[in-house]
Amino acid sequence: MAQMDDENQEDKPLDPAMESVRRKMVKLQLISGGIMAVLFLAVLVSIFYKLTRDEGGAEPVTAAAPSFAVPSDQPLSLTANLPAGFRVGQTSLSGSQMLIYGEMGSGERKAFVFDLALGRIIADVTLAGD
Repeated sequence: MAQMDDENQEDKPLDPAMESVRRKMVKLQLISGGIMAVLFLAVLVSIFYKLTRDEGGAEPVTAAAPSFAVPSDQPLSLTANLPAGFRVGQTSLSGSQMLIYGEMGSGERKAFVFDLALGRIIADVTLAGD
């Protein structure tokens, strides 16, 4: 019975004051819905932009060193001036730097870092311990 009363109430026309309020509420809903749709599209566009743009500054920062280029017509010819009495045990190359590990005549262990781009020893490391 209560359900029939609700249906009868909805069919009756509203008084002019209530109709004005209803129209204002519908207009407010449409405006706020439009604003939300525009903002949602802005978020989607910004996400798409972030995903598709090229990350130019994403590379790790390294110490600036002179560019290392080997001449195409002849091999690179350099001399590493090691101390007298130094015996080379091992060498290792990484990029343009070479690690030279060995012993002095006195039994002291040393490592030298030779930079091929600069053409000189850039580190002299004395190894101590057992």
